[in-house]
Amino acid sequence: MALTLHYHPLSSHCWKLLIALAENGTPFEAREVNLGDPAARAAYAALWPTAKIPLLVDGERVVPETSIQMEYLDHTHPGATRLLPDGFDAQLQVRLWDRLFDQYVMDPMQRYIAQVLRPEAERDAQAMAAHEAALGLAYDMIEARRGEHTWATGESFTMADCSAAPALFYATVIRPLPSSHTRLAAYYERLLARPSVWAAIRQARPWFQYYPLRERLAARFLGD
Repeated sequence: MALTLHYHPLSSHCWKLLIALAENGTPFEAREVNLGDPAARAAYAALWPTAKIPLLVDGERVVPETSIQMEYLDHTHPGATRLLPDGFDAQLQVRLWDRLFDQYVMDPMQRYIAQVLRPEAERDAQAMAAHEAALGLAYDMIEARRGEHTWATGESFTMADCSAAPALFYATVIRPLPSSHTRLAAYYERLLARPSVWAAIRQARPWFQYYPLRERLAARFLGD
C-alpha cells in the first residue's frame, strides 16, 4: 500500500515532508487537509488527536512529527537520497541541525506570523520584535558554524536540509539575511536551486495569496 501524506501546500512543516519524499522517490498519495472545516478537522483528528499537519500514514501505521516521519521514511522506504547517514556522529549532527532549524528559525518565524494573523489592535509589538530578534540570533549562529561544506552537515543532502529550506524561506520574508552572512546566503541559494525544494515552492504558489506577508514575497517565488 502506498504512503499517504496528509498536508497543506502552504505549511512550512509540510514542505519538510514534501521535500523528503521528493528526494526519497517513494510513491505517495497526497491529501490536502482543510483544518478550517469542522467536519474535515474532526475526521483528521480521528487519525491523530493533535490534528497537526503533516501526518504520514503507511498502511495501518500512523506516523506523526516531521523529524520522526523523515527518519521513518529513510528507514522503511530507503530511496535515492539518504536522509540520515550511517554512523552515530554523523546522525547526531544531522539531528542537531534539524532541531536548530526547527527550534531557532521555524519556531520564531511561526510565532511572528501568529501575531500578524491577529487583528492589528491585538498584536503584541514587543513579542513580534523579540521573535524577529530571535531570527537574527539564529542567522548569526548558523553563519558562524556553517563551515564551507555544501549542505547543512557536509556534502550530502539530508533531513537537516529538508528542515532548513522551508524554515529559511519563510523566515527571510520576515527578516532578510544580512549582507554579512555570505555562507548562509550561499547555502540558502543552493537550497532554492534543489529541484525538490523548488517543487514545494511551485506547489504552494496558488496558496500564496492567503499568506499574510504575501506582498513581501520575491517575484521569483511567484512565477518562473
